[in-house]
Amino acid sequence: MAREREQLGLPLPSDAELPAVLIQIPTFNEGALVRRTLAAAMALDWPRDRLQVQVLDDSTNESAELAQQAVVEFRSNGLDVLLLQRTNRAGFKAGALKAGLERSYQPYIALFDVDYIPPADFLRRCMPPLIADPDLAFVQARCDFLNAAQNRVTRAQQVMLESHFAVEQPARSWAGRIVPFNGTCGIWRRSAIETAGGWQTNTLTEDLDLSYRAQLAGWRALYLYTVGVPGELPETLRVWRNQQFRWNKGYAQTARKLIPRIWRMKLPLERKIEAFLHLGGPSFAVLKIAETPLWATDIGLGTCSWVVLLPIMAFGLLQGIAGSLAIAYMSKSILRPLREDPVNRGFWGLLGITIFTIGMHSYAGATTTRGVLQALIGRDSAFVRTPKRGALVGPDSAASLGRPLEDRPRSGAPRRQPLSRMVRRFSKRALG
Repeated sequence: MAREREQLGLPLPSDAELPAVLIQIPTFNEGALVRRTLAAAMALDWPRDRLQVQVLDDSTNESAELAQQAVVEFRSNGLDVLLLQRTNRAGFKAGALKAGLERSYQPYIALFDVDYIPPADFLRRCMPPLIADPDLAFVQARCDFLNAAQNRVTRAQQVMLESHFAVEQPARSWAGRIVPFNGTCGIWRRSAIETAGGWQTNTLTEDLDLSYRAQLAGWRALYLYTVGVPGELPETLRVWRNQQFRWNKGYAQTARKLIPRIWRMKLPLERKIEAFLHLGGPSFAVLKIAETPLWATDIGLGTCSWVVLLPIMAFGLLQGIAGSLAIAYMSKSILRPLREDPVNRGFWGLLGITIFTIGMHSYAGATTTRGVLQALIGRDSAFVRTPKRGALVGPDSAASLGRPLEDRPRSGAPRRQPLSRMVRRFSKRALG
């Protein structure tokens, strides 16, 4: 934490010496959301003559006309914004980002998915470490959420994703491990993209692919957990399941592409094992599906030893719930000083949501397994976007989510309750 505060406190050059920055906003059939993101780009605190925005629009419906209207409006208001509309979706998001780079010159590129709203001081806070350290490939900010309180599905996603954004990513960054880029809310150094081979279109997780190639080539990455950028979560199980299919298939495609190369590289054995375990994560879905027919076979053959199996199953279930709950509670505690969060305040509420997330993963198990197996045999599929509804933004919500730690209001922070009080409250509710 002290190191992160030090990095965020690095001085910037004078405005006359600040480098040029390109903002890339890839979009596909997102309706009026382009206008909201352009409004956030317009509000960024950076010299106008050193800031260009690209709207990389692959839309095939009326969204294309809405994007044109939004670009014309903000260009007339003084924003240097360029609209690139392709006639086909070759390479999907990676293809759009690559096409945008070919039409630009800026040494730094900030990426935002169309549903994310960067705070006005985003560049002022994230650029100092990049400018000061020429070995940094990119700086990744923490993804935050506008609609986490919408329903149980969004609450569960908040718990799952905050475990990644508040625990896993900071730990990787602070320990000097490989930090995967999250595809949005980050700033890349152009030279790092180019020396790593550029955006490539043979996986559905082009962000993971590029960040691994860059860091294996010797570049480093920095994760800033205190810089939050709010975006939207899928609001239904069906949409979330489709997103999980794309993420897991892309992960498996990246593993299939890079793991053989990693084992052939002259890297420390520890580094190779780390990459293997990280990129091999989607195999868990396959193993989880495989256990059911294997268990049924064991029972059918009469070789199942219940005396041994039942304690192992109980221990595995307990370990899964306890581990998930522990990391969820840790992430909640880490993020508590950064924002007011009305979601999952109590211990038992967090436990219930954690158990619900396990059910969500079981629900999506067959879909994610199908994606992983398709990736392993080399079957391609289209990049299916995650629909966004345009979550409403209150007058202070976006600014508050990205506000520096020392500027946070503390009055609404949830109070910790003694465990004995929580147990009494839970017992009272259970007994009616």
